[in-house]
Amino acid sequence: MKFNYLNLVGNAELIKQLNYAMIYRLIVQQAPVSRIQLAEISQLAPASITKITRQLLKKKLIKEVDAQQSTGGRPAVSIEAKFEYYQAIAVQLSRSHVTIELFDLGAKCLMSKKCSLTNFTQQQVQDYLIILIKEFIQLNSKKIKYLVAISIVLPGLIDSVNGIVRYTPHIQVEEWALGEILQKEFNVSIFVGNDIQSLALAESYFGSTQHVDDSILIRVHRGVGSGVIVNQQLLTNHNQSACEVGHIQVDTLGERCHCGNFGCLENRVVNKAIEYRAKQMIEQGYASKLTLENCDIYHICQYANQGDELAIKLVKDAGENLGRAVAIMVNIFNPQRIVLAGELTKSPEILLTAVNSALNAQSLEGLRKNLTITCSSLNDSSAIGAFALVQQALFNGSLLVALLNDKEP
Repeated sequence: MKFNYLNLVGNAELIKQLNYAMIYRLIVQQAPVSRIQLAEISQLAPASITKITRQLLKKKLIKEVDAQQSTGGRPAVSIEAKFEYYQAIAVQLSRSHVTIELFDLGAKCLMSKKCSLTNFTQQQVQDYLIILIKEFIQLNSKKIKYLVAISIVLPGLIDSVNGIVRYTPHIQVEEWALGEILQKEFNVSIFVGNDIQSLALAESYFGSTQHVDDSILIRVHRGVGSGVIVNQQLLTNHNQSACEVGHIQVDTLGERCHCGNFGCLENRVVNKAIEYRAKQMIEQGYASKLTLENCDIYHICQYANQGDELAIKLVKDAGENLGRAVAIMVNIFNPQRIVLAGELTKSPEILLTAVNSALNAQSLEGLRKNLTITCSSLNDSSAIGAFALVQQALFNGSLLVALLNDKEP
């Protein structure tokens, strides 16, 4: 039998990456934890745990803390993650703004800046991004001890593996190799991803789905996007996309959508659609605190919470339509938790009641038995989704190995 030694080496490196990633994730999530406990949980040999933790200590990714209580013999030293030494820059590129934030590895936001986006060609946005990031680094040089990554999220079809933007609704792009361009410019690890999928990851790492394996996040804003987490992993396919929930048909007699279909969810629940319906009903004479001048989504939710009948109806109708789409996703994915995000969640009680009503009518009882639906606790207009890509790279070991191989401490 002829052995392929290159494959053996490759497999050994992959196993090393996965082992380091597993131990680092356990330390982050179980801290404070001893080496003995790490060996028991991970099923790795104590010698392997000692080797891994020694390297993580050397690179200032973890630290030893006060000894735990001992039942006899030498007390076990506890370990926890050390977040403050390394930093990452997270960028959210929306249709109208660029949000840039500086995080430590514990997801603590150290600085935030928001800039308007007014130019929409690929080259203009690229140049603008580079200038903004350089200025941000210079402005926060005292807070940046060691920059390890820059992560950018934006709407559209993103090849996150290769860092290529294939489509985004507000910029005309052609195989935009944003990851490669930024890597050459800043010489750090670069991550590029879809904004809503990344927000689902953030919810799984830092939000209300931390302790469940299977969850779905749906965000309603200018469009409707979703991210699906299965077994604590983001669900994507060969095209780096999954679950285009915004174009589920919820009204067979509805208006034509830009996709060509009729009665799409997006046409019924996005902010613009709700605001347009509010104006129509005000013009038809519906009594309300809302006026033609203040019928934006914020006032609609505010007055709904105050008992305004028209505002309540608008939120309720949107919730019922959203619930029809949620029911389809529950029947397909059977998640443990669904999280809703966007401005519409500013009226949570009315919205969730309407969503649950439609869900109960259109999904299998057994699949919703242990399901909970809640509103996001994260700031979905921040760059926390972009930072979640950095966390993902630490937890799968790809960024972790890069840091361990770096000559810097």
